[in-house]
Amino acid sequence: MDPEEASRLWWRRARADQEISDKVSSAHQRSLINNDCRGALAGVLATAFHGDWISSPEATDRSSDKVYQLAVAREAGFRVPQTLVSQSREDVIAFTREVGRAIVKPVVGARGPSLYTSWVDGPESIPEGSFEVCPATYQEYIEGNRHVRLNCFGDHMYGALIATEALDWRPDLNVPISPWPVPEYVSRQVEEVLRRLGLRMGVVDLKLTPEGEPVWLEVNPQGQFLFLEPLTGHPLTELFADFLLSAAA
Repeated sequence: MDPEEASRLWWRRARADQEISDKVSSAHQRSLINNDCRGALAGVLATAFHGDWISSPEATDRSSDKVYQLAVAREAGFRVPQTLVSQSREDVIAFTREVGRAIVKPVVGARGPSLYTSWVDGPESIPEGSFEVCPATYQEYIEGNRHVRLNCFGDHMYGALIATEALDWRPDLNVPISPWPVPEYVSRQVEEVLRRLGLRMGVVDLKLTPEGEPVWLEVNPQGQFLFLEPLTGHPLTELFADFLLSAAA
């Protein structure tokens, strides 16, 4: 289809690498191919497409900034974890002494093996050189074992409650996972965050404190959600298709 004829576009995984022949062995050549293919696609769509994005490249890129997300979520009324982005050993030591139990995760991450959230165990014992390589995101640990994954398609939200003592639930889905009715006040707050971020959809991670308070962790502007379909019984494929069709109406 000619981009000029489309009324809606789902901006999904546009930065994925190309399928490149094994004959191209140079890392520089592979980088050139990937970058130029992405640039050509983005340029054509920016020039020829005049419809609605789900969600726009600008909003998707901006909202992928996890530090920016936290600020927007806090402004919208969510509690967010105390957070430090740093590569200073002294600052990290001071931060962990202030918040007590702390976790660490990548600021952005990279393609390849997943880098899961980890405990900060004794930053005093970590060599200075390890900090100098690059910054990381350090956060206070939010107590509790109830994690919420919210699949937000337009005005509709489908929640999954994941019960696990694990710090990061992603490596092991053999834990109790059930549908989570989204309280109205949470729905309103999430809608406000997505509105401020300019997102038409998003996959949101929250954690519930032992008292039941939802704490904002992050939103993935184009996050994965189909793996939850058989685990929760939510017909997410159908629901997302309905969302795309309604958005194009």
